[in-house]
Amino acid sequence: MGVKAATVREILAKSEGYLAERDIDSPRLSAQVLVAKALEMDRLGLILAMDRPLTPDELDAVRPLIARRGRGEPAAYILGEREFYGLDFTVTPATLIPRPETECIIDRARELFPDGALAHFADLGTGSGCLAVTLATLFPAAHGLALDQSPDALAVARQNAEHHKVVDRLAFVEADFAALPPCDGGYALVVSNPPYVSAAEYRECSREVRTFEPFTALVPGESGLEAVPVVARAAYTRLRPGGWLLVEIGWKQGPDAAALLAEAGFADVAVRRDLAGCDRVVEGRKP
Repeated sequence: MGVKAATVREILAKSEGYLAERDIDSPRLSAQVLVAKALEMDRLGLILAMDRPLTPDELDAVRPLIARRGRGEPAAYILGEREFYGLDFTVTPATLIPRPETECIIDRARELFPDGALAHFADLGTGSGCLAVTLATLFPAAHGLALDQSPDALAVARQNAEHHKVVDRLAFVEADFAALPPCDGGYALVVSNPPYVSAAEYRECSREVRTFEPFTALVPGESGLEAVPVVARAAYTRLRPGGWLLVEIGWKQGPDAAALLAEAGFADVAVRRDLAGCDRVVEGRKP
């Protein structure tokens, strides 16, 4: 008599237990999304198929994904994608994994340009392109520039722009923040999610972050604020009068980051909080 095949429910339970034993974040969610990936289902389909036995080939597809997650590799890198502002983005180890907190920048941009009249914008440190591509998607008349010093990250950003059919309205530039190219008439908006994790905070980051996400996209230096004045000076030079700068910051950095924008010449400097009530975005307007 043959061995009874394990069901989806049983494999999910075993996978969750395996990940929990290894102190993996969100073991149940990780098990669900990875088993769904292996079985080429969405999570709803997975839930509806709980009592279905798995074939040997399906088990062979599940095991390596769970093993990678068990070693701490982020689920987004294993899946090769992450959702941001309702859009799906390809991600690789060359890019940071988009976080929900970064959506605060998009929310604020929509408040600043409620009629959709955003002509030109720039995204400094574009990574996966989540900010630039989302802005180009939400503002169909806008043209943007996506800047990053990593050619591998820019390749991912371009791929995402092609996927969302906005690549014809985005330029991709390999450069440092300080080398932001000019724009005829000046940019109306500059956004940036620069490195802002301090050296001390990085030492406290999870194993997943420290082992797998790109260090240079996270840590600019000892204080974590090193990139802010560079972004502020570049943006101030290239923005049109009345244009806005929006920069993501760490939750302890609000007052210091605001002071740096004011020092660069920005008016109406303010710090915006995320849904958790933490300082998340510093903003300023070029007079």
